[in-house]
Amino acid sequence: MNNLFFNRVTILGVGLIGASFALALKKRGICKEIVGYGRREENLKRAMNIKIIDTFELEAAAACRGSDLILFSMPVGSFIETAKTVRGSLKEGAIVTDVGSVKGKLVRDMEDLMTEGVNFVGGHPIAGSDRSGIDTASSDLFSGAKCILTPTEKTDGTALKVITELWDTLGATTIILDPDEHDKIYAAVSHLPHIIAYAIMNTVADVNASYLKFAGQGFKDTTRIASSSPELWRDICLMNKENLIELIELLKKNLDNLSAHLQRSDFDALEREFERARTFKKNVG
Repeated sequence: MNNLFFNRVTILGVGLIGASFALALKKRGICKEIVGYGRREENLKRAMNIKIIDTFELEAAAACRGSDLILFSMPVGSFIETAKTVRGSLKEGAIVTDVGSVKGKLVRDMEDLMTEGVNFVGGHPIAGSDRSGIDTASSDLFSGAKCILTPTEKTDGTALKVITELWDTLGATTIILDPDEHDKIYAAVSHLPHIIAYAIMNTVADVNASYLKFAGQGFKDTTRIASSSPELWRDICLMNKENLIELIELLKKNLDNLSAHLQRSDFDALEREFERARTFKKNVG
């Protein structure tokens, strides 16, 4: 038996990440019971029938009652209202964590909503897919992935240790980042690319949507993440808008430079820009 063990775990939002988290816990035998909560009873019933969760509740507060660990895996725009709803149901000693793509102010707001003896630890596993839902869930989704933890000066050391051990047990490599630094980084390497993918799709559609049927694999690879949940990414982008606005302005400058090179038919300048990008891409893999 793993030294890490939870009697009761609550998953608030049983989608791809929440369901995969539940399956990962079950596979490694580190929990006794998993309770799911979500907006769609049909989805929760199916998750229970295929043994992703053991039971479910249609009220978030009821789902959290008596749980040792509560995972927020719903869209980040729902975190605060849900935390306000469940705070009175959290037992002393419980740990609340999340898988949200935005940290910063959200982490501090979540901390402030915790009751006496309940600790929040911000988390963000770098795993997932443009696909959503429990049908794509996997018990090994987090194996080999990074998981960013974003403690603050208020974070309880024991709770942080437990969450670190948890993600290590699920096969992830944990990295500690300041919540605001996290948002600057992921605005650049995650949130901006999603905005660009959406913009590319809309740009081609604005020209002529019928052109999309001629798209090859390169276009499909570039725009794959435009299939991601609009609701999820709406919340992420709005909650990290300051960083994103700065990056969009910088992107405009880069596009303007490329446009200027094209207008001048400046072969060398274009090649330098492309080579510079290719060099950086080699570092990503």
